[in-house]
Amino acid sequence: MRFLVGTSSDGTAVYSMDGDKAVNLSALDARVGSDLMGLINTDGLLDEVAAKAASAPRAAINDITPALPIENPGKIICLGLNYVDHIKEGGYDIPEYPALFMRGRQSLMAAGAPMVRPTVSEKLDYEVELMVIVGKGGRHISEESALDHVFAYTVFNDGSVRDFQRKTHQWTPGKNFDDTGAIGPISVTPDELPEGAVDLKIESRVGDEILQSASTSDMMWSVAKTIALVSQYTTLVSGDYLAMGTPPGVGHAKTPPRWLRPGETVECEIEGIGICASPILDEINLTRREAL
Repeated sequence: MRFLVGTSSDGTAVYSMDGDKAVNLSALDARVGSDLMGLINTDGLLDEVAAKAASAPRAAINDITPALPIENPGKIICLGLNYVDHIKEGGYDIPEYPALFMRGRQSLMAAGAPMVRPTVSEKLDYEVELMVIVGKGGRHISEESALDHVFAYTVFNDGSVRDFQRKTHQWTPGKNFDDTGAIGPISVTPDELPEGAVDLKIESRVGDEILQSASTSDMMWSVAKTIALVSQYTTLVSGDYLAMGTPPGVGHAKTPPRWLRPGETVECEIEGIGICASPILDEINLTRREAL
């Protein structure tokens, strides 16, 4: 199935996609709730609402404002350096173990919301990435069974403030500015995609300018391998986000560097999943959303 979590006049709900229409699954069964956690954690619920959705009323997708697929994830774990050509363009050695870092919740926003260029830097970069939404949690998950732990795939733009990323070896500042990590809007269950979401075109662009273009088959660490490695050191839980790294073509590696500018809209697209679009806005011009 293809899901859109979003807000309309009826509040925030989970929708299933049917072409350019959507079915409000939350209205069909209160157990669904306002994000994907209800479907993930309630055995059999997905099949029940899927059956009901066949004859349910449809709403126009344009009337729905995207929200995060998982509003309050337990963890947001991201891979760096997962495409060889991206590693080379950044001047790094090929690693034997993935570069892993974490994002905080306030760094995330839904697709369609502004990606904010902070007042302290103009070096806001883009990174299109495949993102995994964990379904079944676990520890010491085998690579052979790892894909059974995927509930859905979505699109992520790992917006990075490059000069702050380089201030420390841990990358934390540059990866955690408020409102720089866009997710969604569509989440797709694994049965609708190739196993492990391989061989999908992955691309970022501004208007007609192609910034990145590659295939998810170019990843060094597959989805299954990543889940197995991450679960060696931490227990994955339902609703965790795992971001799978970005292909070559990022702005800091171009000559001259190509930073995102206010007034632009950056689009990140993965074949079979959808487009995550984010208008770029200067922090000084943004009225901050209410504290979470």
